[in-house]
Amino acid sequence: MSTAGPGRRRRARDRHGRGLRGPLAPATSPVAITRTERFGDLVADAVDRLEPRWSDRLRAVGIEIVDSPPVSAEQIAEGAEVVLAEAREEAGGREAVVTVYRRPVELRAPDRPARVDLVRDLVAEQLADLLGVAPGDLDPRYDERGGAPD
Repeated sequence: MSTAGPGRRRRARDRHGRGLRGPLAPATSPVAITRTERFGDLVADAVDRLEPRWSDRLRAVGIEIVDSPPVSAEQIAEGAEVVLAEAREEAGGREAVVTVYRRPVELRAPDRPARVDLVRDLVAEQLADLLGVAPGDLDPRYDERGGAPD
């Protein structure tokens, strides 16, 4: 609904004459990148590290990022551990999916270096489980870091 009547112009500026607000940071600025996008980049980097050596076996594996795992009231009442990542095979065993849960990982590793290591370890563990190999065979740096924390 327009407030402009006959002979009145619609205002293109706010009441202080400064104009309409635009974005505070350009879209290309690092400030404009969301936490979810930064986390997605961490997971993509972890998979990309393994891709050259294992590309033929990783073609049938999808990677997804979900904010948090589904939790039932029973699991909460029992005090069950929160899942950080999981791997599952889709119907027919033709494709597998690795799911990494962003919020629990961010809570477990609040600073960036720890988060990078945790994401790399989680991706290595889940992919190794799907491929039937040891995580250290999939990612040689896995053994150097000692694996993901319990």
